[in-house]
Amino acid sequence: MKIVSAEFVKSAISLKDCPAGNFPEVALAGRSNVGKSSFLNRMVNRKGLARTSNTPGRTRMINFFMINGAFYLVDLPGYGYARVPGKTKREWGVLIRDYLEKREKLAGVVLLLDIRHSPTEMDIQLYNWLRAKQKPVIPVATKADKLSGNRAGNQIRLIRKVLGLEAERPLVGFSAKTGQGREEAWGLLEGILGQNTEYRIQNRKGF
Repeated sequence: MKIVSAEFVKSAISLKDCPAGNFPEVALAGRSNVGKSSFLNRMVNRKGLARTSNTPGRTRMINFFMINGAFYLVDLPGYGYARVPGKTKREWGVLIRDYLEKREKLAGVVLLLDIRHSPTEMDIQLYNWLRAKQKPVIPVATKADKLSGNRAGNQIRLIRKVLGLEAERPLVGFSAKTGQGREEAWGLLEGILGQNTEYRIQNRKGF
């Protein structure tokens, strides 16, 4: 995909704060510090568009980024960060659940997983929940540059096994540092977005 424009639009702390309009949305979900913001920045080739941090739990709201004037990439709060107070974790959980379950403009979800680790119980639960709700989901294994080719391949196979991915379902190995997996991820995202009427209308306008 050619990126013509990418801009931060707003943050939301509840569904009523989410942007109005009919633009489709693809959400980025995953545990804290898995690399959601880095994934977004590399996908649109804009350094610093989404704020990154080595401190888990930095993203505390739903952040909306308009891409090519045609659709949103939506950075969700990470889950599973142990040092976040219980009340805050519950609030984040409700926010994420409400968005994923009730947001009518949600076209699909990118589930980000750290390639260096086996999926957590929360990763597995979210993946199974999305499949049960018939939400299109693209699993992406981030930080692929951290492992050698053989180790990365072994971890991809492990993640596939733990999630129970069928042979025909893709699992993208991705590196925000090198750009590995970017084109494959865009291809899968465009497949989801291409099913959306509003996205097709916007593309006919020149994107």
